[in-house]
Amino acid sequence: MDRKARPCCWKNPGSERFEQPHWGGRIALEKVLPIVTIKVIIAIEKWCSHLIPPVGCETSALEDFTRNCANLPNWNHYSIKEFFAVKDLKQNVAIITGSSSGVGAATARLLASLGCNVVINYNSNAEGAEQVAADCRQLGAETLVLGGNVAKDADCHALVDAAMAKWGRLDVLVNNAGTTKFVDHSDLDGLDSDDFQRIYGVNVIGCYQMVRAANAVMQQQAGGGVVVNVASTAAITGIGSSIAYAASKGAMVTLTLSLARALGPKLRINAVCPGFIEGDWLLEGLGQQKYEELIQFNRKNAPLGVTATPDTVAEAILYFITGPQVVTGETMIVDGGRHLTMTPMTRR
Repeated sequence: MDRKARPCCWKNPGSERFEQPHWGGRIALEKVLPIVTIKVIIAIEKWCSHLIPPVGCETSALEDFTRNCANLPNWNHYSIKEFFAVKDLKQNVAIITGSSSGVGAATARLLASLGCNVVINYNSNAEGAEQVAADCRQLGAETLVLGGNVAKDADCHALVDAAMAKWGRLDVLVNNAGTTKFVDHSDLDGLDSDDFQRIYGVNVIGCYQMVRAANAVMQQQAGGGVVVNVASTAAITGIGSSIAYAASKGAMVTLTLSLARALGPKLRINAVCPGFIEGDWLLEGLGQQKYEELIQFNRKNAPLGVTATPDTVAEAILYFITGPQVVTGETMIVDGGRHLTMTPMTRR
């Protein structure tokens, strides 16, 4: 529509029904707005942000929206900017555990591309970690490469201490380091106590120890910090590379809830739950034939017809880091909707 033909962005100021004529649709907020969820508000802001203030309208649609909301009963008077605040990552510092390949590497590159300095952590793949660091430096970020096993508390503290020694701050922690043992769930003899201890040591205890080490620093910073734990749909479906792995990821989600409650308001702690992730980790664990079969099976049974990749999981992690600053203790499933067709979920 021609700019000159646009009417004022919002009609009936102060009323409980707003119209957006040039968008071709109508949003009836009516009595829903006082209890509207953040997701709905975010959706409204997204299309508001694309509007150009039309002729005859001195304020933007977003400013009009804020003013009109203030006239509604029970409006909580949050500034609209508080809902839509986006964290600027320039010169921030992030530790990404297990970032020599896969999701961790993709996350490091993505954060680096946004101006964030990154600590690349590896357990055994030093060469991969150095390559990721080189990629991040090409994107303009400063880097540190440190080996360490998050199952060891001293190694967790060493990662935080190194970041503080180089940059004097720590803004983001991504708990991505993980391990498993590929064992069919019906093979109960395929897992022993040592397997459980090893898997829990990295996936659960390592996550806890990293948060504990980072918390001591983040609590002292004016801006606090943000933690994203990389769990799995195994946590909510009980399906995964082994029973021990699924149980450990369920524990990680519970850990996320507990820590988010305990460490606010300075820390925001959330988790992403990827489904099948394309890449070398599953390829090596499953073998070529099984890997290809599962990719096709998951795509066929996912409403979106896709499986996750390291890059798409990294985008979900970024959402929790830079997105709404009023979200904590949440989990996001990243699997193309595959969980919707799994038996444990369809029964709910």
